[in-house]
Amino acid sequence: MGTLIVIEGLDGSGKNTLARQLTDRWRAEGRTVATLSFPRYGAGIHADLVRDALYGRLGDLTDSVYGSALLFALDRRDAIGQLRGLLAAHDIVLLDRYIASNAAYGAARLGGPDVDTGFPEWIRALEVDRFGVPVPDRQLLLATATDVAADRARARAAEQVHRALDTFESDDALQRRTAAMYRQLADAEYLSRWTVLAPGPDGSVTAPADLAG
Repeated sequence: MGTLIVIEGLDGSGKNTLARQLTDRWRAEGRTVATLSFPRYGAGIHADLVRDALYGRLGDLTDSVYGSALLFALDRRDAIGQLRGLLAAHDIVLLDRYIASNAAYGAARLGGPDVDTGFPEWIRALEVDRFGVPVPDRQLLLATATDVAADRARARAAEQVHRALDTFESDDALQRRTAAMYRQLADAEYLSRWTVLAPGPDGSVTAPADLAG
């Protein structure tokens, strides 16, 4: 059975770049690697409904923290078979966002780390206990500064017509609260062991060598 590793972080934090670096490193070491991103836009009805919600196309469901989180969770429930198949066939399965993303953004929408909402525990009970979504072996938090991540996300949106900022990405205050929630989840080792990676002045990130055991 392979190792399930997750990269978490804000939009524009550099998750795709880090995923490519790790994938290249592991493959050079002779390991087999599979990658997957959540939400799985274009691959499942719940992911596509998530996109509709993020762009305000589902009426007042967009305003519901729990309703939106349920759609994210259902996308992962639908992917359980795919995840198990990938883990059975590869040494490492690397995910761009996973359960903790749902916990961080939902709790941030409800007020952030200074408000005891119990939301991360609700997400754990829903996705892990009730749906049976595989628990990650390791989680990486790409702790890029919020202003840097926001600038990157806006630049990407300006360059790609199909990639306009969604309601989460365009809310700077929400992004700051989400960054703080990610830190809190990492400190609490939510679901599994975390490693916080802070990019250097040039944007480079050095990931520890022991990620895949």
